[in-house]
Amino acid sequence: MTETIDKKIALVTGAGRGIGKSIAELLATKGHHVICVSRSAGSCGAVADAINAAGGSAQSLAVDVADNAAVLAASEQLLEEHGNIDILVNNAGITKDGLLFRMSDDAWSDVIDTNLTSCFSWIKHLARPMTRKRWGRIINISSVVGLTGNAGQANYAAAKAGMLGLTKSLAKEFAARNVTVNAVAPGFIATDMTAELNEDQQKAIVGAIPMKRMGSAADIAHATAFLASEEAGYITGQIFTVDGGMVM
Repeated sequence: MTETIDKKIALVTGAGRGIGKSIAELLATKGHHVICVSRSAGSCGAVADAINAAGGSAQSLAVDVADNAAVLAASEQLLEEHGNIDILVNNAGITKDGLLFRMSDDAWSDVIDTNLTSCFSWIKHLARPMTRKRWGRIINISSVVGLTGNAGQANYAAAKAGMLGLTKSLAKEFAARNVTVNAVAPGFIATDMTAELNEDQQKAIVGAIPMKRMGSAADIAHATAFLASEEAGYITGQIFTVDGGMVM
């Protein structure tokens, strides 16, 4: 693992697999201490263990991000342990797809709570020490669906669009304190979820992407790591689409 002079404390939600796992691993190679959060203690623990085994610095914490009381308790525990969190990556997310007339109230609220309200909760509980320190990086992992909408994903699109509004509003609130707030909006990324699609579905998706391939979790991780860096210190309130040219 590569060490940097200025080691930061980074928290990544949804770090047990896929994009979150890739982000956690890459931030660790930058020399940061990474707190891997997911609902499953086993999944985030395995990621943290792998980072430590590779010479990095990480810990894990199982939190149901949709539970505001649990987020508050975890935040208090981490602030007592570390003093502050320097880099916050809100990546945790779920889908419960369905056309509107078939979508249950629970399917709506579960996706909103996990994907959007959790961002509000983590930022509310962890950003104040950033503003006092006058240094912080908040990166919200949204989706191009939050920009375009998608039939059968009204809940997911609403949550991801809400993340973009939250990003821009908090960027304005925190800018004077040198805390940046940005969003990354992935397009179709090769993950466990897309691997479940059949061959025809995958061909249709790739055909709609100008670069004619799905992205990788590493593509999202590199964009996130840049926004978490010193070099991105004059960038705030922006949406970085990482989608192979789908949304221009």
